[in-house]
Amino acid sequence: MLMPSIFGTSFVDDVFDDFFGAPIPHAHTTATNSMKADITENDKSYLIEMDLPGYSKKDVQAELKDGYMTITAEKSNQNEEKNTEGKVIRRERFQGVCRRSFYVGEAVTEKDIKAKFKDGVLCLEVPKMEKKPEVETKKYIAIEG
Repeated sequence: MLMPSIFGTSFVDDVFDDFFGAPIPHAHTTATNSMKADITENDKSYLIEMDLPGYSKKDVQAELKDGYMTITAEKSNQNEEKNTEGKVIRRERFQGVCRRSFYVGEAVTEKDIKAKFKDGVLCLEVPKMEKKPEVETKKYIAIEG
């Protein structure tokens, strides 16, 4: 019996995964599952450590816009197996994009954020900054007469 997708993967998917083996372990995970983050705070900054297993530094991009820092990880794999005669017996492709956003404040600029990527872990240090209050200036209306 085939199960609806609301109960996870269908029976047919499970059978073929077992038969062929899953070549890409994170192919069925969601962005939240593959981009787990630990956030710690000290007096001057926030430290975000994000797990990105299977990604390299060139696959990861960090963008800052309107006070939101968005981390994007994009990967594309193509696995192909051939038998001894050179005929393709299995061809699998994976292409995916994971994205997470954090609000860091509008006073923070890209120059303020320090980032490192090592061993599949992205470390970001975001300084605590308060938005400077704008100095109120008096604006006069010209009165005719």
